[in-house]
Amino acid sequence: MKSVRHVAAAAVALAIGVGAFLAYQSVGTRESAPDVAYTLLDGSTARTAALRGKVVLVNFWATSCTTCVHEMPQIVATHEKFKSRGFETLAVAMSYDPPAYVVNFAETRKLPFGVAIDNTGAIAKSFGEVRLTPTSVLINKRGEIVKRYVGEPDFAALHALVEQLLAEA
Repeated sequence: MKSVRHVAAAAVALAIGVGAFLAYQSVGTRESAPDVAYTLLDGSTARTAALRGKVVLVNFWATSCTTCVHEMPQIVATHEKFKSRGFETLAVAMSYDPPAYVVNFAETRKLPFGVAIDNTGAIAKSFGEVRLTPTSVLINKRGEIVKRYVGEPDFAALHALVEQLLAEA
């Protein structure tokens, strides 16, 4: 009977060890965020690679998406809370969103961050074939994707993760 318990204990210990190793490995092998070019509503152009060294939230949204419209004040609040510490937000309007609607939304809500219109769908495709809105991608200072949110994120948990990422070297 003792040997069965020892074998069971060893199997549990092995499973915990393997699980810990896999968790450690997944942390060490994050996917790099794509380097994509985009044009902001003000006509300026940029690349996502230029955001390296900052923690970045890329938010894919549409004016016709009620959840997107609902979460936007919290996206703004998140941006305002962390922007002075090296946090950047990029709102990417989906290709099917009429540009005039996007411009009107950004202007009337005074969005304090860059807003790009993904006319061709290339940005959404580069970020893993984003089709559902809202989808947000959180990127660390090294340009690695840390988390994807489909739907409205838990903003308290998002803020805690942003705090953690901003504290990293």
